[in-house]
Amino acid sequence: MGRATDRSPRRFQGPAMVAIILALAACAGPSGPSGSVAATSDAAATGPAVSRSAEPPPTSPPPSAVPTAVPAILVGAGDIASCSSSGDEATAALLAGLAGTDGTVFTAGDNVYDNGTAREFHDCYAPTWGSELARTLPAPGNHDYNTAHAAGYFAYFGGTAGDPGEGWYARDVGAWRIYVLNSNCWAVGGCGAGSAQEQWLRADLAANPRACVLAIWHQPRFSSGEHGSSTATSALWQALADAGAEIVVNGHDHDYERFAPQTVDGAADPKGLVEFVVGTGGRSHYAFRTTAANSVIRNGDTYGVIDFTLYPASWSFSFVPVEGGTFTDAGSGTCH
Repeated sequence: MGRATDRSPRRFQGPAMVAIILALAACAGPSGPSGSVAATSDAAATGPAVSRSAEPPPTSPPPSAVPTAVPAILVGAGDIASCSSSGDEATAALLAGLAGTDGTVFTAGDNVYDNGTAREFHDCYAPTWGSELARTLPAPGNHDYNTAHAAGYFAYFGGTAGDPGEGWYARDVGAWRIYVLNSNCWAVGGCGAGSAQEQWLRADLAANPRACVLAIWHQPRFSSGEHGSSTATSALWQALADAGAEIVVNGHDHDYERFAPQTVDGAADPKGLVEFVVGTGGRSHYAFRTTAANSVIRNGDTYGVIDFTLYPASWSFSFVPVEGGTFTDAGSGTCH
């Protein structure tokens, strides 16, 4: 299943442009504070696997201006490949159509099960998501570290995955700065304040200021799923928040969950980070436990990927299910 979508901005000139601008100004109404998020969801999949918490009305409408630059596309998920599951074949079938010719693919950890060995990468990951290897930004998960030093992971992804002793790195994707961080803190000397990773992150944020920032790592700060929330990455979250970042994407729990903007301590904040748990890459499904604060929508029975469209000052997203799936989630936001 793929989606052929023309993502190129429409261009108008002369009187037509003036008319459009005037019409947009009349319809847009007052805008809210920067960093606000507007979202729509289709919870057609019913039953206990789908849950939605009350979501406050958006504080501003989705961006209505015609983009002045071609957006960047970022597509991916975590908890992906297994030779004992066909879920990764189904999600891999979405990638090329969504990413198009110029998009970027990411992983949110636990790339191949059960142990991240070189053989598992060759036999189970390469035939599916491996088709997008040349444009994949990988993140390491705990199962990747079931092989000592995540040697299979670093050998397979090569220099793209960063220094094998670290596993964190940054890339520019369009106008956005993308950080891939290593939440397997025990393996890299910790993730706390003052750790090598946290110091590197703060230094890179200062040296490479961007209007829009997105970060990817495996174990989520907040989750209503089987593994639940973890404070291990709080210092990384805070460094991103201090720099005005927009989005965090995680895996680990094999489900989909989106949170309203919040602080590192879980307080609702329209200028906070929006977290997505997207452990839907194909390995298996997990049930939800206690619903975490600020959780907006949850689904535990659908494989799929999240598709970000990254504009110079705003963003939109869509959760795209595999063929036959009915659960979706979509929305947009502006950069801080």
